[in-house]
Amino acid sequence: MSSPQLAARRAAFRTLHEDGCFILPNPWDAGSARRLERLGFKALASTSAGAAWALGQDDGGLTRDQVLARLGMLCGATDLPVNADFEAGFADEPEGVAESVRLAIATGIAGLSIEDRIGRDLYEPTLAIERIRAARAAIDASGEDVILVGRTEGFLIGRKDLAATVERLVAYAEAGADCLYAPGVIDVASVAEIVKAVAPKPVNVLMAWPGQAVQPLADVGVRRVSVGAALAGAAWAGFDIAAKMLAEEGRLP
Repeated sequence: MSSPQLAARRAAFRTLHEDGCFILPNPWDAGSARRLERLGFKALASTSAGAAWALGQDDGGLTRDQVLARLGMLCGATDLPVNADFEAGFADEPEGVAESVRLAIATGIAGLSIEDRIGRDLYEPTLAIERIRAARAAIDASGEDVILVGRTEGFLIGRKDLAATVERLVAYAEAGADCLYAPGVIDVASVAEIVKAVAPKPVNVLMAWPGQAVQPLADVGVRRVSVGAALAGAAWAGFDIAAKMLAEEGRLP
């Protein structure tokens, strides 16, 4: 059983999904988490890419144990609920996904996403749905109030078929996902179709491209907006500019 404080975090996170639209920024270490908390955000989400970069790896290069350690660190650094970017659950088969989810819950997270991507392809639909069902069953068996996000990666790997994306999200919702997410869908009209298709379940949108803004997404019913690796990328870009100037000119910006 979770502590009363952790139970309260998870309850607060679920309440955020009931109405309105909230921003879910993505820290990658304790310092960035605490800075975001001080700025008044109500919840945070991890970033697989940001965590990997901080450890000198490419996105997707961390092991399950490394990701679990980062999640525990984030949850210990803040009083805010933390949603886990849990990649594809670090297993192909549903049983392995369930085991990974059980381990993730123990870190103190308030939510987690399970992707349907394997390399540059997607899991076939039947297996992808079974993986979401397994994650749902693991959460239910834990007795903890952890939000499950069903995530389809088609748009990120060039499969920009909105109908197929919607079909997968609807199936994931029916399999037990509490929130639905298709990163890479940028067009607001397309986002609105997703919101309508999975209603009343909430939708997450990734805001990581120029020209995107929260308000138009909120206007079509998006419940939460995350930024993926955008903040980590901005931090590293600033680091690179300063370091390059130091190396080449012997001064800092």
